[in-house]
Amino acid sequence: MLKHKKSLIAFSIIPQILLLKVLANYPEFVESVYSHGIYIYISKGMRYVFGWLPFSVGDILYTVLSLYIIRWLIMNRKRIIKDTKHWFLDVLSALSIGYFAFHILWAFNYYRLPLHESLNIDNDYTTEELVHLTEQLITKVNTIHLSVTNNDSVKVEIPFSKAQVLQMIPDGYDQLSKTFPYLAYHPRSIKTSIYSLPLTYMGFSGYLNPFTNEAQIDELIPLYKFPTTGSHEVAHQLGYAAENEANFIGSMAAMQHPNVYFQYSGYAFALRHCLNEIYRRDLELYKAMSSKVNTGVIKNYQEVQNFWFSYENPLEPIFEKTFDRILKANNQSSGMKSYSYVVALLVNYYKFNALE
Repeated sequence: MLKHKKSLIAFSIIPQILLLKVLANYPEFVESVYSHGIYIYISKGMRYVFGWLPFSVGDILYTVLSLYIIRWLIMNRKRIIKDTKHWFLDVLSALSIGYFAFHILWAFNYYRLPLHESLNIDNDYTTEELVHLTEQLITKVNTIHLSVTNNDSVKVEIPFSKAQVLQMIPDGYDQLSKTFPYLAYHPRSIKTSIYSLPLTYMGFSGYLNPFTNEAQIDELIPLYKFPTTGSHEVAHQLGYAAENEANFIGSMAAMQHPNVYFQYSGYAFALRHCLNEIYRRDLELYKAMSSKVNTGVIKNYQEVQNFWFSYENPLEPIFEKTFDRILKANNQSSGMKSYSYVVALLVNYYKFNALE
């Protein structure tokens, strides 16, 4: 009887996969029933349970699980050879349960409506429209930069600790929720990861733990990036699984934040993405546009670039390819390339909305 139950659990992964294939065709259903229904209660519940703790429960969970797997493999090394069938069922059962939990707790959000449809805006744009927004962003970023440095050649130094920045992140969502009530963020659950060093070597600045709904930030990244990275992970917590959509929402939360340093981080983030897109389209135009950006802003960009260069390693491309495949397996057909979609969201949103 136990063996039959184990087999049932193990092979339940097949109908789960088939269900996801079906759900991909019904994004309106996922949006209304799961993302704006069931998930809201799951997310808030886990944030109430784990958010108040000063340490990452999810990281500890992964640590314990990793140690258990290593111990289990050592203790069952002979069984792997002698009783491969039942060993395989054990492994497949664990994977099936984890796959179910991953989706019911968070990942069904990969199958919701694309954000441009929810916002009722286009998902394409002309180079002229891109240039128009980029010019506006350059003016905005330069103005904020000069207001806090009084010197166009000095990079911005955020005068808060990283812990203080994490505490301040929800204030941006308080402002954003005045326009988009479904982006109200309470309670908070934003923490630095105990695995910050491995995350950095893997090329990631943060992640959302889907099993505890904790936003995990790489504490080693430059402080200038904390406002947008933290706001990005909060967007994941609120149910926006796609990286490009979390980038857009996170940048908006930072741009609308009452604190000027958050605003700088958010606008500079949006500007960098727009400049990168111009670079892909027209190199000479990129050179002309980037020459208008304050030297101090460029130094902030360079600070981040130097940080990642200092942790480059042969394994990083492997992790990036793995993440790319995970995105594609979860209804993100463009994989890592989908990150550029944030520019389409920015351009089309600000066609009808003025920069604050």
